[in-house]
Amino acid sequence: MKTKGRSVFVCSQCGFESPKWMGQCGGCGSWNTMTEETVTALSAQAERGRGQGEVRPPSPIGQVASSEQKRLDTGIGELNRVLGGGLVKGSLTLISGEPGIGKSTLILQAAAKLSHRYGKVLYVTGEESEEQVKMRAERIGGLSERLFLLAETQTERILREAESLEPVFVIIDSIQTLYTEQLSSAPGSVSQVRACAGQMMRYAKTSGVPVFLVAHVTKSGELAGPKIIEHLVDTVLHFSGERQHDFRILRSYKNRFGTTSEIGAFEMGQEGLRELSNLSESFLEEASYGTEGAVITAVYEGTRPLLMEIQALVVHSGVGFARRTAVGIDSSRLSMIIAILEKKAGLSLLDKDVYINVTGGMKPEGTSTDLAVAAAIYSAARGIAVSQRKMIVAGELGLTGELRSVRQSQRIAREAERMGFSAILLPAGNGEKLKETPQLKVYCAKNLRQALDICFSGETGR
Repeated sequence: MKTKGRSVFVCSQCGFESPKWMGQCGGCGSWNTMTEETVTALSAQAERGRGQGEVRPPSPIGQVASSEQKRLDTGIGELNRVLGGGLVKGSLTLISGEPGIGKSTLILQAAAKLSHRYGKVLYVTGEESEEQVKMRAERIGGLSERLFLLAETQTERILREAESLEPVFVIIDSIQTLYTEQLSSAPGSVSQVRACAGQMMRYAKTSGVPVFLVAHVTKSGELAGPKIIEHLVDTVLHFSGERQHDFRILRSYKNRFGTTSEIGAFEMGQEGLRELSNLSESFLEEASYGTEGAVITAVYEGTRPLLMEIQALVVHSGVGFARRTAVGIDSSRLSMIIAILEKKAGLSLLDKDVYINVTGGMKPEGTSTDLAVAAAIYSAARGIAVSQRKMIVAGELGLTGELRSVRQSQRIAREAERMGFSAILLPAGNGEKLKETPQLKVYCAKNLRQALDICFSGETGR
């Protein structure tokens, strides 16, 4: 019996469906994202078969067996750190990033190490040929007799090959190239991506084999495809970095088996990605100590403190409206810091263009860089440098000009001392709890005005 189909318009960003085309999605508000797709109705036989099978009765939560998740060591310490200690068996992980950032290189290095350590690994390539993947493997030293390549885009064939091979790890590069014969829409459409991801999820859960899905990103840097995929998978990773820099940062935006506050640091080289255990030293290699508009700050990412440089440039505006440009810092937060500087520090920036940059391509999360951004803008506007050449500045800035505490200030201070800094400026809530050492002098301030006095005149704020 031939099944009937109907046309619907689906948003490529969130999966919202509408019977007619709309310029703006009614689900997420995105413009020009509605695409037409044909939905095929299930046959009567298929409808009768849905929901059939063994159904277990509900169990009290106290009687449900619990066991610690078994993990596979990927052989890459920074990747293990972001995953929460390694690959969990039966997990489904989504990794995204801009083209050419190093996603395929990272997972190919992990695949080679896993094949040497545990057994067969299946690498499914839908965008590149097997020869291209082998060339990359040769360049990074990832050749292994137990690493198998499959150039295929039909999900059913991939699953048959995986069941026959019985690998310990499966990589799909990428999910946007897959299609299932159950749907008539084109590969990469919302329905195809959703259906194929669902099939890979069922395979991972039933077989206990961890699966990595590679995904594209949009022009704005967001994950391409419907948001339902993010809810479907166990872990969402994002690989980022500046193309002109060698640094690469791996972040976890969702992790059902670990924390999302960890980051992994890598450096891209001729032979692949190299782990960076001392990220602070890498960021401060070319730091502009004692230069106006440059301030060193610290953030606590996951389980380690990171030191980085924030640079500011303040120039007279040549147009009617002053520009505020930020790279690595949230633009709305920059506007707030400028407003606080004008109100609480008497700094007039109405006719000045303000530019902020976090060197090295880092995009720190949280609010502990607020005080450093304010100090860098003040330094650039007044044309004076921080009075102490090697000083760390960290703290959250409130709308009333008060300074709020930052987390893990003790570890930040130890990292500053290890890196050879002579002073650290923190909010009073943090600074009063720290003890000075012969190598590190601790300053604390209650508000922005006190902090600026310490930075640019050397007065103590205790």
